[in-house]
Amino acid sequence: MKCVAIKSAKQFEIKEIKEPKIDGHKVIIDVKKTGICGSDIHYWVSGEPTGLVMGHEFCGVVVDPGDRLDLKVGDRVTALPISPCGECEACQNGDVQYCTKTWSQAVGLSLENPGGLTSRIAVRSDMVIKVPDNMKDEEVAMVEPTAVGLHAAHLGRIAVGDDVLVIGGGIIGLVSAMFAKKEGASFVALTETNKARGEKSVKLKAADAWYNPMDEQTIPTLMEKTGGGFDVVIECVGNAAAINSALTLVKPGGTVVLVGVSLDATTTYSTLAVMKELVVQGAIAYDVNEFKSVIKLISSKQVDVLRYVDDIVPLSGVQGAYERLTSGKDAAVKILVDPNKE
Repeated sequence: MKCVAIKSAKQFEIKEIKEPKIDGHKVIIDVKKTGICGSDIHYWVSGEPTGLVMGHEFCGVVVDPGDRLDLKVGDRVTALPISPCGECEACQNGDVQYCTKTWSQAVGLSLENPGGLTSRIAVRSDMVIKVPDNMKDEEVAMVEPTAVGLHAAHLGRIAVGDDVLVIGGGIIGLVSAMFAKKEGASFVALTETNKARGEKSVKLKAADAWYNPMDEQTIPTLMEKTGGGFDVVIECVGNAAAINSALTLVKPGGTVVLVGVSLDATTTYSTLAVMKELVVQGAIAYDVNEFKSVIKLISSKQVDVLRYVDDIVPLSGVQGAYERLTSGKDAAVKILVDPNKE
């Protein structure tokens, strides 16, 4: 079967790989739609590991239910793409994102487990979740990134009336802003260097206002507007400039949630965190309940994630989609892939 795999830095190739074998344990899934994640872009930029077939945000149909007696052929499903051990303290407490083995065999993030940039995958049975019939394939493929935004908002402990800043206008930034509003924030601002994305965040009503962090007036303007800083800042970029902006723009005693990922060391002004007595909270993925909550929120139409989907491309369009998402000029924040089309 055809797949898209990493060939080198910023280069994909379409090649043939073997179909997963039925083993009586894993669930075999025909992928219908899969999403391109910001973390996938890091692998693409670095070109490593060579041969990786990404795609950990997906919707599919069960071909073989493995050892899941509650599933049958034809069921529509998604899955937590992770690989927790199930035995450590974190797993026993439901915090599977802390497990040291969570990412070791993750679907679409490990060479041993190809992801949704191919048409058929094998997924650990205990991670598979059946989805309601009223959810579109595109909505199901949006569950995973939306859960990341919900987790970020939860960690920010946003209270009714809070001023919240989201740094970064990619998909995680937009869904984080969306949930900040649902948690009761009275003012949600977003900073983004890409003008097209910034304007889009307001047009889609994810944020109340957009500001360009490259504008030297942005920081004084926001400090004045909030009377000394934001209650919560959710940082969704991962570079030093974004992290330091978060530390600068949060008010004394406030909370900074670090969602953005960097593969390199970053220089931060830790004195700001000390002098302001800030809570600086890391955020990784989501817990199982948050993942399931997002499915309920989407299926009950309490949140609209389709508004964030900009395009659906075939396998041959994956290279261009990644280039588009990293151009710094395009408004696109989420592109899905149909792996059944070349």
